[in-house]
Amino acid sequence: MKVIGTVGLPGSGKGELAEVARESGIPVVTMGDIIREECRNRGLDPATEHGTIAKALREEEGDDAIAARSLPVVEDHLESNDVVLVDGLRSDVELDRFRDAFGDEFVLVSVEAPFETRAERLLDRGRDASDTDVEALKKREERELDFGMGEAMDRADVVIENTGTLAEYREKITLLFEEGPDAVAEANT
Repeated sequence: MKVIGTVGLPGSGKGELAEVARESGIPVVTMGDIIREECRNRGLDPATEHGTIAKALREEEGDDAIAARSLPVVEDHLESNDVVLVDGLRSDVELDRFRDAFGDEFVLVSVEAPFETRAERLLDRGRDASDTDVEALKKREERELDFGMGEAMDRADVVIENTGTLAEYREKITLLFEEGPDAVAEANT
């Protein structure tokens, strides 16, 4: 396990997983940062244009555009680190790009939680306007699924159910980093 990718619907806990990785000294490449950077390069506000630019990049450069732009950043981190986390895959096409690049050294983790739980977390977080409206969240989720996220989640190497307390979830993440995906799969049973 050299590169760990995460996939999950909004509010599932990918950000917390990335935070635990950072605390553990694991570099994190956030695919959303690639999109935010492109928004700024185009003179657009990432808070309002993130979805539009994500779609545009995929139309302009192919469905794996964001993964392709992330690969050099991941490879740079691998020069001085044993493990790198890629936060926020959105499709099976992106998954294929990473598996082509890293083979068996790539592990995909699907972070999952029920809609009601995720909606409550996002409403509590209130990071942007789409996080404070349940209907907007449903539309955001539909957009994510349209990219192929459901297929990527189905093909994950391991699932982390994030339905308990924050402490329980962080324990599962730590188990992943310290003992690998098989230990998490075993703990889920």
